[in-house]
Amino acid sequence: MTIVTLGPEGTFSHELALARCKEDILLVRTIREIFEQVSKGHHRGIVPVENSEAGGVGATLTCFQEYQVYIIAELYYAIRHHLAGFTSEAPARVVYAHPQTHEQCSTFLDGGDYEVIHTRSNAESALLLLQDPHAMAILPEGAARRYNVPIVQRDIQNSTQNITRFALLAPEPLRPTVGMKSSILVDPRVDRVGLLHDLLGVFAIRGINLTRIESRPSRRGMGSYLFFIDFRISPGWKAAIKELKAMTAVKELGCYPAVEVGEWK
Repeated sequence: MTIVTLGPEGTFSHELALARCKEDILLVRTIREIFEQVSKGHHRGIVPVENSEAGGVGATLTCFQEYQVYIIAELYYAIRHHLAGFTSEAPARVVYAHPQTHEQCSTFLDGGDYEVIHTRSNAESALLLLQDPHAMAILPEGAARRYNVPIVQRDIQNSTQNITRFALLAPEPLRPTVGMKSSILVDPRVDRVGLLHDLLGVFAIRGINLTRIESRPSRRGMGSYLFFIDFRISPGWKAAIKELKAMTAVKELGCYPAVEVGEWK
């Protein structure tokens, strides 16, 4: 089965697919295209879900709202960003960077008074740099090596513990077992006193450990939110989901092995 992930060659997603997957790799331009391909039922996909510095990846979370695909594995991947270019001399002030990369390297960029031009991927940053050799780009080492761009300064990310969580998507879910993690999307649709308390209470009274909760705009107007929730599967989790569905809309995004390091399961 083909693995679809974000291109061009040299993105973190592409490097991860090369390192962890034995299937053929199809590179596409956007995260939405990955979801579209997986939802058609022919391929699996790799997408970034959240970063320890910048938080949730907006394009991925939006697509989880719109497409019926399932997470079947996760992997935490150490992210290192490097300033690359063909000159280290001032006034090379223009820097190409993906928006998430910009946020993860904001301390360095703000301190240097750079003009940052956003790109669709780290690999695209390298390709634009090839057309504009008087600029610079923030790249992973794989992209710098692949496009023969010298690294001027290493490790310019804000944190030495910069980690991105990726998900492996499939058109069909795995069978859940105790010890796995589960991801759900909760849409309250109405606002009321005690709503969040009631939503989280269905897990608390059953001793179910939540590993992540993130709110996102519902796109129905200011003050209307959705909640992405991850939790460890343990006894009583099915009853918790049933109770949630009785009070609000719930979309199940899949159950998968809880992995923090290592290979895809």
